[in-house]
Amino acid sequence: MAKIPFVTKDQVIEIAKTCPTPFHIYDEKGIRENARLVRKAFSWNPGYREYFAVKATPNPYLMKILAEEGCGMDCSSLTELMLSEAIGCTGENIMFSSNVTPAEEYVKCGELGGLINLDDLTHVDFLAGLMEIPKKISCRFNPGGVVTVSNGIMDNPGDAKYGMTRDQIKEAFRRLRELGAEEFGIHSFLVSNTVTNDYYPMLAKQLFELAVEIKEEIGVHITFINLSGGVGIPYLPDQEPNDILAIGEGVRRVYEEILVPNGMDDVAIYTEMGRFMMAPYGHLVTQAIHEKHIYKEYIGVDACAANLMRPAMYGAYHHITVLGKEDAPCDHLYDVTGSLCENNDKFAIDRMLPKIEKGDYLVIHDTGAHGFSMGYNYNGRLRSAELLLQEDGSVKMIRRAETPKDYFATFDFSPEYGSLAE
Repeated sequence: MAKIPFVTKDQVIEIAKTCPTPFHIYDEKGIRENARLVRKAFSWNPGYREYFAVKATPNPYLMKILAEEGCGMDCSSLTELMLSEAIGCTGENIMFSSNVTPAEEYVKCGELGGLINLDDLTHVDFLAGLMEIPKKISCRFNPGGVVTVSNGIMDNPGDAKYGMTRDQIKEAFRRLRELGAEEFGIHSFLVSNTVTNDYYPMLAKQLFELAVEIKEEIGVHITFINLSGGVGIPYLPDQEPNDILAIGEGVRRVYEEILVPNGMDDVAIYTEMGRFMMAPYGHLVTQAIHEKHIYKEYIGVDACAANLMRPAMYGAYHHITVLGKEDAPCDHLYDVTGSLCENNDKFAIDRMLPKIEKGDYLVIHDTGAHGFSMGYNYNGRLRSAELLLQEDGSVKMIRRAETPKDYFATFDFSPEYGSLAE
């Protein structure tokens, strides 16, 4: 089974005339259709909102597309708050879910009127020392232990740095109410990239039961419950994808089972998906520029881990299509590598692919989230351009490639350094 690129060899050849590889390219049509499907999946909840996880793909052009489709923005840093402000996203269209948060970031979110999600009990008084406590505020819950669903163990929240214990979140709500808060939200992020329809309903059940418990014990008004992210995509071509409609229906059943009988049928459901919203709708396009025949067969491409870190960092699988050879037999065993002075700079290891020749264009799939955004400048490698394949078929540059001048711009050592980049 193979993944089908949303760009063709002819399109890439034309694009490369003005924007050389490597580059990231995104599919506007796919992004919009998926955002509408997500909204449909949770349309049973009148207050539902997807807060796109800006960290996944922090490009204002793409953020604006999602905002046009009704999404808010989930931010976790000052710069992400500023990006949201730049596209006109303010007020409760912002959810600020951060950790180890500097004071100025809370202040900025307060100025924008965003919803603040506190990660720790100590942050309550820290925030109170910076501003008047907002009337509407959220706290992040960490249940500890391990997370299991029908297909086994998924992750270990007890080993994660995020969120408060059950007793701490109750104490946080008591203290926030004393300080003037009137409406409260519960947030939790347990695992990443789940490919199962069971995760959100399982998490929802935990949070809904906690919400009822908090209401009964403390008497606060729970306004929203944020399921955060964790809904993943099938990076492997033979994986069964998540069915977001089934996931939304699963959450609805738990909502009807737990919240409605307890008089909490006004609670809004929020999500904060990055990967599910964007990953399948991005490609890293790169060109084969070298081949090497030693103990293994290597294909060297003009992209590297500076353009896509996940394979080097996690050993993550990203499917590869050799454009123009989609129907050719995959009868050659390759490592596909970049140019960094690190042996883990490999997009594929022992991957069966069609015969690759220098000059071939390769599409690395599912880079629309945590692709460009995790880039860096090791070895002095420069970040690539980002392009948007628009709904009308035209291509727009939405971020130019870095230049040596950009790299040298932050040096302030001697006049010679400025001239080196000219």
